[in-house]
Amino acid sequence: VQADLGIQQSLNSTLNSYLEKLLFLITGNFNKEGGNHLVPLFAPLLAHSKSPEEGAPLTQVTGMHPISKFYPPNILPKEIDTDHPRRIRALIVDSANPALSGADTQAYDAAFKKLELLVVIDVAMTETARAAHYVLPAQTQFEKGEAAFFTFGFPTSYFHIRKPILQPEDEGLQEGEIYRRLLVAMGKIPDRFPKLEAAAKLDRIYPSARLFPTALMAALKLNPKWQAYLPVILYATLGKALPPGMAPAASIWGVSQFYVNRYKKQVQRTGLKGSGYTLANALFERCLRSDRSVPLATFTYEETWRLMRTPDKRVHLYIEEMIDQLKALKVAQHDDEERAFPFILMAGERRAYNANQIFRTPDWRKTDKEGAMRMHPNDCDALHMQEGERVICRSARGAIEVVVRRDDTVQPGMLTLPHGYGMLYEKRGKRVRNGPSINELTESERSDPIAKTPYHKYVRVAVEKLT
Repeated sequence: VQADLGIQQSLNSTLNSYLEKLLFLITGNFNKEGGNHLVPLFAPLLAHSKSPEEGAPLTQVTGMHPISKFYPPNILPKEIDTDHPRRIRALIVDSANPALSGADTQAYDAAFKKLELLVVIDVAMTETARAAHYVLPAQTQFEKGEAAFFTFGFPTSYFHIRKPILQPEDEGLQEGEIYRRLLVAMGKIPDRFPKLEAAAKLDRIYPSARLFPTALMAALKLNPKWQAYLPVILYATLGKALPPGMAPAASIWGVSQFYVNRYKKQVQRTGLKGSGYTLANALFERCLRSDRSVPLATFTYEETWRLMRTPDKRVHLYIEEMIDQLKALKVAQHDDEERAFPFILMAGERRAYNANQIFRTPDWRKTDKEGAMRMHPNDCDALHMQEGERVICRSARGAIEVVVRRDDTVQPGMLTLPHGYGMLYEKRGKRVRNGPSINELTESERSDPIAKTPYHKYVRVAVEKLT
């Protein structure tokens, strides 16, 4: 069973996700060949959150508890735009553009104006960056080593460090360097680590001597507070001993140590020899030197059960909040709303030329440069709308101008607009917008009651001809 945003950003989203999991759990298809199973990630991106009763930290204004140690971005404007004495007053945004990509653009705009400090770390002048007090320019993904940590492959998972292909330009810095300078300025770490830097260089030549891990352990023992900044310290020390542009990969050295400590046998199945530091260093070298993805570990289905964190190694199906929602489930009645906004908009459709917030202009798109609104021909005819016509799409929150595309693959009464559009860029000295800014139509309040996930895939709208 594979689920995605269609049911995860719509009505009953948390309940949908729960019921989707029950499909393979109740039928006995969990941790079996051909079914859904657990996968050990190379670098854990998610972790278990405590419940409020267990002491989970709650947000100051909305009282939201963390889910997988994350808080939903949808509540951020409320945590800022308030007179609450412990509201969020300062914010660092790294490689994200919530002013455009978060639900309820108007709410984000108002909240950002109330911040006492907004710092943006990015490679592009995004809408969020335009609202910032400081913009710290980062290097692009072509100027430094980078990697994605979605290591979901099974039975063998793979990992790829992408090498830099361009020389750095202008004043952009690697993110590790930005954070290193901030920590130095805050007095948390020294500007240099001469002994660790020397040990790192020697360790690259004589790895069997284990000079760097020994020196690192001694440094952390003398300065236990440095433990919190270990990834940055690795960047500032081991990173200097790596090839040009590859300093960010120093953190993979640390990740490899933890991974091998937990999955020694599975790493050895990929052909690497040794154990402990020797095996971890071999895994790091494999990742560092290859221009292609490399195998991390090979697991058996039997071993996936050992990844269960529950004391009895069983899945506890009964979740009280989900059962309560299931019992309360009924067909929604929106008579007045349906008359005012008769269409359901799926805001954020994936298409051939979606992108993140880095590519600002439409030039790179071969088709759909304007991010047209797909609409069933019967609905177009009823409203006397033609292919390519510019019309207004309006919700209870806002209105945007869109281009109509007749498409009989869309259900009657439904509309779709893509994500990755609506970005501002400069053209002939003027600031223009690239396609529909869909989150001017969405509302923070229209969200899942548990996870606060916005209903991006269920936005009530009306379509009107331009006057």
